[in-house]
Amino acid sequence: MPKDDLVRLRHMQDSAREAVELIQGKSRADLDTNRVLSLALVRLLEILGEAANRVTIATRQQNPSIPWSQIVSLRHRLIHGYDTINPDILWKILTDDLPLLISQLEKIEYP
Repeated sequence: MPKDDLVRLRHMQDSAREAVELIQGKSRADLDTNRVLSLALVRLLEILGEAANRVTIATRQQNPSIPWSQIVSLRHRLIHGYDTINPDILWKILTDDLPLLISQLEKIEYP
């Protein structure tokens, strides 16, 4: 695995973990009332998606359980559709999808 991919995978893990930590003890309503929290979470998901986008095709193919295209698509949606972000979908990603993704990233064997 290329060294740059290791760095990118670590960025993905770190961003996902930090987002999950930020929502601990929070509710879906907090996305509506806490602008700083909402902005921080969106930024962490953008970083996660950008890092995934930079992972090489070879590494992606070696790890097919990770939904690479969905992660990258989310990044594009957050960046380019910033004015139409659905907080309900964002909350579902944070609470349902990120814990699973963290688990999948932790299973990747690093040299």
